[in-house]
Amino acid sequence: MTSPADAVTVVGLRKRYGETPAVDGVDLRVGRGEIVAVLGPNGAGKTTTVEILTGFRRRDEGDVRVLGVDPAEGDRAWRARLGVVLQSTNDLAESTVGELVHHFARFYPSARDPEEVIDAVGLREKVRTRARQLSGGQRRRLDVALGVVGRPELVFLDEPTTGFDPQARRSFWDLVAGLRADGTTVLLTTHYLEEAEHLADRVVVVNHGRVVAEGPPHTLGGRSARHALVRWEEEGSVHEERTDAPTALVARLADRLGEVPGLQVLRPTLEDVYLALVGDDERRETDEATR
Repeated sequence: MTSPADAVTVVGLRKRYGETPAVDGVDLRVGRGEIVAVLGPNGAGKTTTVEILTGFRRRDEGDVRVLGVDPAEGDRAWRARLGVVLQSTNDLAESTVGELVHHFARFYPSARDPEEVIDAVGLREKVRTRARQLSGGQRRRLDVALGVVGRPELVFLDEPTTGFDPQARRSFWDLVAGLRADGTTVLLTTHYLEEAEHLADRVVVVNHGRVVAEGPPHTLGGRSARHALVRWEEEGSVHEERTDAPTALVARLADRLGEVPGLQVLRPTLEDVYLALVGDDERRETDEATR
């Protein structure tokens, strides 16, 4: 059921390519002002879902509402309320960075300052460079600039920081935090688990076209309830114990040993939980990439 508090509502979304289901019954909700990250291995259905939500691809089944509108029927006014950064674009390659950002800003009634956006994505030194002359990572930054310059109500970011160096990725995170502060809703797909944990209010994990888990990063897949691993050294060897009460265990060790040598208290990371949910597929991709 669609709620006025939701920017995106998806129920029973399906899309097939021939006999292959790319999206197989996805349910998804994104509240207004929320940042939701969608994780999953390649081929999980992330990009197809985003393309359907932005009106670039038709669905086979399901009910979809984006800002209260069916994307298949979205008009120009509806599109002006969205910011979209897809995985690849090849538009206006002869124009410079500055020309493109200023040009796109004129499409929107309350656009951001184009010069501020250029600075935010780290392209100040490339402002007079033609788009075709940019590196892959620089072109990705330009795509992000064009997607957010219009001050949209809802931004779709499909693998937005692919090709970014660590410093540029951190700058982009600051930009997303600024969007949130302005009340912008953000739906992003990413392969970077640190990015999802840093930015997202909720994480949705998809695999084989279906949602397999969702929730705040710290509780995803029962993460907060999983046992901690306490590791310490005693009598020349390393000891480990899993427990749901690590503080009590550490206190007992301290009573017996005083300063506990090599003490570590380890809780499952988001990566641990994610690989437990889609591990076989993710590890297969990694193995194939290293052959």
